[in-house]
Amino acid sequence: VIIIIIITLAFLTEPNDVIAVRDRPLMLDCQVEGEGPISITWRRNGIPMATGDRAMVLSNGTLLIRNFSKRRESNETDAGEYDCAAQNRYGMLISRKARVQLASLPKFLSHPESVAVDEGGVARLTCQVNGIPEAKIAWQRDRRPLSTADPRYTLLPNGVLQITGVRRTDSGLFRCVASNIANTRYSHEAQLSVTGSRIYQEPVILSGPQNLTINVHQTAILECIATGNPRPIVSWSRLDGRSIGVEGIQVLGTGNLMISDATLQHSGVYVCSANRPGSRSRRTALGRLVVQAPPEFVQWPQSVSRPAGGSAVFSCTASGAPEPHLIWLKNGKLLTPTGNVKLTNGNT
Repeated sequence: VIIIIIITLAFLTEPNDVIAVRDRPLMLDCQVEGEGPISITWRRNGIPMATGDRAMVLSNGTLLIRNFSKRRESNETDAGEYDCAAQNRYGMLISRKARVQLASLPKFLSHPESVAVDEGGVARLTCQVNGIPEAKIAWQRDRRPLSTADPRYTLLPNGVLQITGVRRTDSGLFRCVASNIANTRYSHEAQLSVTGSRIYQEPVILSGPQNLTINVHQTAILECIATGNPRPIVSWSRLDGRSIGVEGIQVLGTGNLMISDATLQHSGVYVCSANRPGSRSRRTALGRLVVQAPPEFVQWPQSVSRPAGGSAVFSCTASGAPEPHLIWLKNGKLLTPTGNVKLTNGNT
């Protein structure tokens, strides 16, 4: 017995979010299977795209933009939301929307500020820049690359530089170097001055964990840097009393918590404690970590054949955190309930 399954129309590959570089080619994929002939068209921000010298649709459905651009005079740009439409004799399907952004690296939002620290104390220098894609941050001291081989130096991915057990040789002019595929920028310089020897100090948290929202499988870094004399001991706990665990958990520097390959179970409020050795004296700071899961289909609607006057039922379920919102389309247009079309709470 030979069973032949005919796919009426379905996407094999849908366009993905992408960051494009000015004046370089951009390709967005759209592959479809089904009964031919199948026509593929593209839209940007919901408007059908004209094809010609600048943009063309390849035989496999891929959209090619020869020179991705942003024209300064008119402020027009090729950036936006793209989707592809596939159509055959059964109807039309619209792909997911792909967000296309132009790579950029604007000026620094904040520059490092000069600081004076007692010898043996803790220094924290920071800068901030919003790049697309996210810029990689490095540091220079006196215009030379800063080596982080010294364990007293901790460079966090968000650009924060921590120096513990500060020495007089750490003095100098520090600046950030931010770079991505669009550009490289240098921050203003900040002076690190090292003053006299330290006296007794109660524990103080210079910077505690910030509220953070990430997706599953990403890495979360919760900052906690404390100063005091004698040097305080930094520890972590969860506000709900659950164990933080050890798998995928790492301590950066003297107290920053790194959670690799985050799961939904890692969501919660984290407490950083700085204790003075041999005493009950301590300071705490807390921050909330929210781990989200992108929407994912659990059950897809299946093709059916029904006689006129009969009933057809389509089911669709999806998972994600927060819970996904589902809509139905018919031939690429939003489906609204009518006399003979009903939508149930179960997304049927």
